[in-house]
Amino acid sequence: MGDQASHSLERPRVAVRALVAAASLVSWLALATRLSPSAAAATAGAATVPAVAAPAPPLAFRIDEGDESNLFLREGEVAAHLVLRSGAQPRILVAFPAGDSGVALWFAKTDRPVAWDVEGPLRAVALADAKGRALHGIEAELTADAPALRIKQAVLSSVRVIRDYVQRGTVPVEVRVAPVVSGNTISWTRDRLDGAPGYRLQIEALDGGTVTAQLIRARPGGRLHLRILALTGERPLSALAGASLLAPTARPDVRERHVLEFLSYREKFLAGSWRFDTYFGRDTLLSLALLAPVLQPQAMESGLCSVLVRLAPDGEVAHEEAIGEFAILESLEEGSGPSVKPRYDYSMIDESFLLAPTVARWMLDTPVGRAHAADFLGSLNGTGERAGHALVRNLIWVVGRTARFAGRPVFENLVGLKAGRRAGDWRDSRNGLGGGRYPYDVNAVFVPVALGATYRLARSGLLDPYLTPAERITLLRAGSQRDVWSERAPALFVTTVSAARARVDVSSYARTAGVDAASGIASLDRRPVAFYALSLDAAGRPIPVMHSDVAFALLFEAPPPRALERMLAAVARPFPAGLLTPVGLLVANPAFADRDLQSRFGRTAYHGTVIWSWQQAVLAAGLERQLSRSDLSAALRRRLSSARERLRSAIRVTSRLRASELWSWSFAEGRYRAEPFGQGTSGGTEADAAQLWSTVYLALQ
Repeated sequence: MGDQASHSLERPRVAVRALVAAASLVSWLALATRLSPSAAAATAGAATVPAVAAPAPPLAFRIDEGDESNLFLREGEVAAHLVLRSGAQPRILVAFPAGDSGVALWFAKTDRPVAWDVEGPLRAVALADAKGRALHGIEAELTADAPALRIKQAVLSSVRVIRDYVQRGTVPVEVRVAPVVSGNTISWTRDRLDGAPGYRLQIEALDGGTVTAQLIRARPGGRLHLRILALTGERPLSALAGASLLAPTARPDVRERHVLEFLSYREKFLAGSWRFDTYFGRDTLLSLALLAPVLQPQAMESGLCSVLVRLAPDGEVAHEEAIGEFAILESLEEGSGPSVKPRYDYSMIDESFLLAPTVARWMLDTPVGRAHAADFLGSLNGTGERAGHALVRNLIWVVGRTARFAGRPVFENLVGLKAGRRAGDWRDSRNGLGGGRYPYDVNAVFVPVALGATYRLARSGLLDPYLTPAERITLLRAGSQRDVWSERAPALFVTTVSAARARVDVSSYARTAGVDAASGIASLDRRPVAFYALSLDAAGRPIPVMHSDVAFALLFEAPPPRALERMLAAVARPFPAGLLTPVGLLVANPAFADRDLQSRFGRTAYHGTVIWSWQQAVLAAGLERQLSRSDLSAALRRRLSSARERLRSAIRVTSRLRASELWSWSFAEGRYRAEPFGQGTSGGTEADAAQLWSTVYLALQ
């Protein structure tokens, strides 16, 4: 997921704490494939070869959004995502899940918008480089309705390097490469920085077109017709697909199934494409938690294994990994030589509290999970550690990290952002928490949920083979700690606005946002407006921004009726008084904040007044969970049902966008319209056309 700390504009180049050696990959192989440690080591070979699996069937699909065409191909050892950006700043980009690598070419700004088209399907290609080493990628034929395009910049490296160029316009000097022109072909080719097989981008002008180092030109009177070849030398991943991935009960949505398949591998699930073609702990765990009812055991265990094998020694969950050439660049920056060992970032504060509830939902709440739990926990990794022991490390960390607030429940003892960080949860952009230090979702939901799950797992007996008597006592303390957190932490975030001021604020903010205030004003009554603040600042003061994170409480907990009413008011009231619009659920609404704070949460902000697909799914699942309760009044159940129907309507209206990361909106002539996010500006954050946690609708019936 910005100058995001997670899906980042300003992510530190130097990863935190962990380098992963060959033993980690052997560990993953033993867990994910049920090989013995010795067999896993033999399969690992040079510590990068995945376990042998039956080849997945070919997968090809296309997603068009705004000015972008996204073509996906997975066939044999090739997995690639071609992104064609039309408009006045055209671009060709190919991202590969293998090594989180990619190649991209930007063209200079044009006098008029350029439209790309693709002639025929993508073709999988396997070639040898100049040293006889394997390269894998795609070939495609493109046309553009322009007589010529001037070359601006080519980047061949890690997707994270390409991402940085999009956001900052800079390219590390180490990866720059000059083009070679031969006849009507221009190409960029380079080895990886450590001398391993690298990357190649080749463009051939067809139909009489010509090329120079600066310009690609069509024949006189014609339009550009190009053949592109994009290749990477990074080692391919092993796809999860078909019967290995989804149960027959999963929804039959074709696009979402395609996206999930493209992002699912035995080694790990990818967070999204094109920008996040690798492991992210938060994305993996939240997706597994929601998809658990429809994932096959092999897929669920592969995802959990990818998290467990990346745990820090103290049990914290890794956020993101630097692999391939980005790992090399980070090692060079540290002055330690060109090391390709994966490097893990542990800067986030939410992910370590997501492992326990995800495991508990699967192992304790689903028949398939219960049947596989003992075998999974007993699986050995290459160093002799069992999955159960790895899980226990995390659970003990959870209990230890939350003990202080349980003993003295004041805001200073909440879980705050780590030193020097502006973000720590999924709202991982510069302004995602509005300057807050203590996020609502972590403290009011994830911590008590993690403690409750820890207690359930400790009581289940499943962990007994992996616990010492002292450790079992420690984990059982989670129950009493959960009670304190559940009762005291949410109350610190409650914000109340008088009824009179609420009407004034909503009307004023509607003018600022350029929307009609009538429906929002009509939804307000004579009572004060109460909602949970997005976060607390360093002094414990609430940041008065409404947000969609209350849906996490609906998904994982059974809030008391009064708290449930407060949550419903925020998510079900129409914008600008609440979060709901006809084109989706906004993830933030700063109507009751000052003008400065409002300016940071606009509809072009990554975590502003925009719609994230998976947040709607979380709310949909949460509303269903609350409606299954038997302790609610008839009036409250009617409010839940009404919110569910209005949310379903918004989800239906934007069904074509559902598998993407997020989208924005416009308002004109009294109507909201969904708009692609991040395509109207040069630089800045873009949205992925394929996002892992946006496929969780497959588990919603």
